[in-house]
Amino acid sequence: MKEFAENLILWYEEQKRTLPWRDDPCPYSVWVSEVMLQQTTVPTVKGRFERWMERFPDLQSLAEASERDVLTEWEGLGYYQRASRLHAAARAVVEEHDGRIPSDENSLRKLPGIGPYIASAIRSLAFGVDVVAIDANICRVFMRLLAIDGRPGQSTVRRQVENSTLDILPSGDSSRFNQALMDFGSLICRPRAPQCGRCFANSNCKACELGLQDEIPRKRRKNIEEIDTAVAVFVCRSNVYIQQRPHGGLFGGMWEFPGGKIEDGENAADAVVREVEEELGVACCVTEKITSFVHFYTRFKVNLHAFMCLTAQELPCDEKHRWVEWGDAGEYPMPSASRKLIRILSRQ
Repeated sequence: MKEFAENLILWYEEQKRTLPWRDDPCPYSVWVSEVMLQQTTVPTVKGRFERWMERFPDLQSLAEASERDVLTEWEGLGYYQRASRLHAAARAVVEEHDGRIPSDENSLRKLPGIGPYIASAIRSLAFGVDVVAIDANICRVFMRLLAIDGRPGQSTVRRQVENSTLDILPSGDSSRFNQALMDFGSLICRPRAPQCGRCFANSNCKACELGLQDEIPRKRRKNIEEIDTAVAVFVCRSNVYIQQRPHGGLFGGMWEFPGGKIEDGENAADAVVREVEEELGVACCVTEKITSFVHFYTRFKVNLHAFMCLTAQELPCDEKHRWVEWGDAGEYPMPSASRKLIRILSRQ
């Protein structure tokens, strides 16, 4: 395995990817990039990272930003709680650590949204501490090298991987070693169709030797939940009515049209009338159906039905409910399906 580490570094020096967060691996840029890369592909993150750093170039600017600005900048990256936790953690660093991101694991792990992997990545890539940032990507590499059966998330698998990586971690070179593993897992030892023919370690890889590279790690079935929803569109002159979702849940803190899930045995028009009464405390009537479409998220798909609605009662207006100009709707962070509906409405 020592030979693998040496060859890995040589391979990395020739094949390493050009990534914007590697230009200046300060604690803040490493932190932002690692949060963005969770559940998101590198090609998607590259452009968004640069845009984020233009908007929030340092931790202080992020801490001082409003929640709305942060969520709007994050829009399209998904898993919006990541952005909320990053924002909260930036404020905690300013308040508790004088604006300096700590390098010790205990302090990092106390910050919102920072678990073992991100803490190790910050410590290794930004501070040069001799630790390995182990995620599913790096677990997969060592599971194949050693033909470890199971799933990356299992504690027994993780312990074996941790022990193996610590045995070969080059002292004083953890940043380059971790980044080499990240690139190797993305470019060669990929989740699907691993490039064994191009791999410098194929002669010492037990999975390759046994012909199990496509079976390790064990595949997990993905169940895509299907959700039927109905939303109400209230329009007054050039204004449209939107509301803010509760914090902490799915799409927490984002803005959307009133509405919700269609119950069993209920049609979409009846559902929107019921949802408006439950959410806003007013009775409404449906005047016309605007559109229906399907929108896919990572773990579920939404069948969305939108209706133009009227009410004789006054709709609540406060911090979480407001009328906004059509042209200003883009300034509010919204789930992708709601944003798609805005685009459809603007064309009508």
